Amino acid sequence: MGRGNMERGPFLTLLFDPARVFRELADAERTRIRAIQRYLPLLLLLPPACAALGGIVFGWRLGASEPLYLGTAQAVIVSLLYLFALCFGFFSTVALARWMGVTYGAEGSYRVYVALFTVVCAPLAVASLAHLFPHVFFNVLVMIPAVIWSMALLYRGLPVVLHIPPERGMLMSSALVGWLLVAAVSLLGISAGLWTAGLGPAIRI
Repeated sequence: MGRGNMERGPFLTLLFDPARVFRELADAERTRIRAIQRYLPLLLLLPPACAALGGIVFGWRLGASEPLYLGTAQAVIVSLLYLFALCFGFFSTVALARWMGVTYGAEGSYRVYVALFTVVCAPLAVASLAHLFPHVFFNVLVMIPAVIWSMALLYRGLPVVLHIPPERGMLMSSALVGWLLVAAVSLLGISAGLWTAGLGPAIRI
C-alpha cells in the first residue's frame, strides 16, 4: 500500500504524508532515498525562478506607490545569487547536521541527511510560488506558515530518520534552527551592506 502511494504521487506524499516518508527513510531504503532526492534540484530552482519571473513581469511592491521592476539581466543576477544562497544554506545545513549527529548518537549516511532535509524544505519551496506575485506583505503571509510547517517537519522527522530519542532530536533540531536563524540574519546583513556599497544591480522604477 505504501509503495503504491509513493509511486502514484511521490511529491504529494512528500508534502501531505511526511510521516510515511520519514519511516521509509529510517529504513534507509535506497529506492525511497533516490525518489526523494530527485526533487531536490526542482526545490532549489523553484524560488529563484519564480522571483525572477515575478520581478520582471509584475515588479516588486515594497510599500511604494509604484512597483520596482527588474530588467532581465538584473533579474538573472539576483536569481543566480538567490540560488547560490539556497544551495549554500541547504548543503551547509546537511554537513552541519551530519557533524552534530555524532554528538547526539544519530545514524544515517550523507544521502539520508540530504533526503531528510529535502522533505523539511519542501513546504518552503512550494510556498515560494508566492514570488510570482512579488508583493512583500503577501509573500510574508505565505512564507510564515511554510516556515512553521518546515520546522514542525524537522522536529518530527529528525529523531525518526536518525534513530535517536525524541529528547535528543529536539535538542539537535533546536541547534539547527539556531544555525539557520543566524545564517539568515547574516545573509540579510551582507546583502544590505553590498547594496549600500553599490554592488547590487541597479533598480529602475
